[in-house]
Amino acid sequence: MSETSLFVVCLETGDYPVSLERWKVYRALPDADAERHGQLRVIDESGEDYVFPRTWFAPVDLPADVAQRHGSHPARDH
Repeated sequence: MSETSLFVVCLETGDYPVSLERWKVYRALPDADAERHGQLRVIDESGEDYVFPRTWFAPVDLPADVAQRHGSHPARDH
C-alpha cells in the first residue's frame, strides 16, 4: 500500500448499485475528515471519488505490480 492510496474490496453497495460493484477492488484515497465520520473516499465506477460508509469495504493487499497498474488508471478504464 502506498501513502496516497490503498485498495479495498466492496462488500456492500447500499443504495448505490450503479456506483459500486460488490466484490470489486477499488482504489481508496486518504481523507481524514471522511475517516472521522466513519466513511471512506473511494474512486467509484464513474471514475470520480465519493465517500461511502467504511463498513462497506475491506482493505486488500495487492501485489506491487498489480497495485501500480490499478492505481494508475481511472476506475472507468477497467
